[in-house]
Amino acid sequence: MTDQHRIIVPGQVSMVELLGEQDVVLHAVEDGFPGVDVHVRGNEIALSGPKGDVGVVARLLDELIEVVEGGTPLSPDVVRRSVQMLAAPSAPGQPDLFGEYRPAEVLTHNILTNRGRSIRPKTLGQRQYVDAIDANTITFGLGPAGTGKTYLAMAKAVAALQAHQISRIILSRPAVEAGERLGFLPGTLSEKIDPYLRPLYDALHDMVDPVTIPKLIEAGTIEVAPLAFLRGRSLNDAFIILDEAQNTTFEQMKMFLTRLGFGSKMVITGDSTQIDLPGGTASGLRVAYDVLTGVDDVEFCTLTSADVVRHRLVGDIIDAYARWEVRK
Repeated sequence: MTDQHRIIVPGQVSMVELLGEQDVVLHAVEDGFPGVDVHVRGNEIALSGPKGDVGVVARLLDELIEVVEGGTPLSPDVVRRSVQMLAAPSAPGQPDLFGEYRPAEVLTHNILTNRGRSIRPKTLGQRQYVDAIDANTITFGLGPAGTGKTYLAMAKAVAALQAHQISRIILSRPAVEAGERLGFLPGTLSEKIDPYLRPLYDALHDMVDPVTIPKLIEAGTIEVAPLAFLRGRSLNDAFIILDEAQNTTFEQMKMFLTRLGFGSKMVITGDSTQIDLPGGTASGLRVAYDVLTGVDDVEFCTLTSADVVRHRLVGDIIDAYARWEVRK
């Protein structure tokens, strides 16, 4: 059964921004729905084709128009992610037949703006993760590399600091390659730990004026330290991020979680498929999942290859390795 539909694009929306340079966004829509004919004339878009597909493309274009109005640039990748969101099953109690969130609700949700650049979730899983951080005191972000686990947690931490919801940010990783025994490494303490904490510094530089970072660190407003340095402390009024948590032992994870003080929030990120601990050592992240699932005010968010925001092939590579491990 065929159907036709016409969309009038509002005058305030640039057709170049909507369709992309050389129509790359339009071609991405056509590639995703080859059975639907899309004709553009002025600010009018005419659709024709199978009824179900025409309905989804019409909804997709409505969402993309709203995304453009919200100031988010469009690209073929944004189209692909929007199609994934429209195809997602509805959550229980959600009347929207196209899933828990509309693409525009995900892609225009602003977490932080720095130097004119906005940080926003790019996938449904990322939006759910960000909302979980807002709603819970302790949030675990689980998933493969490239899904934005640490980056989004850092953005939420900086936003909380700017809003005066907390007074300091504490960033930590286990220095597993050195077994947390850093004394034998050459250089000062800062030089010893820098290689392990560099990814956290890199994310921080994207979100805070680099000139102010040394001052914030000197004042204790931002602290970047190996996990072992947190032992014996009570962390009040802080946003605390533990990165690469799959490389914590049972004892280290328990130690970290019990550092939680009043007015604080914790985000723990990790990928249980990339454990670097010595053979036979149980990952503290895996144990925490077994122990804390179902505990009130603790949320586990699992991101997947569909949430990878690096090159499209990264998601395909993650899926290929997962299939290989199952066969093995």
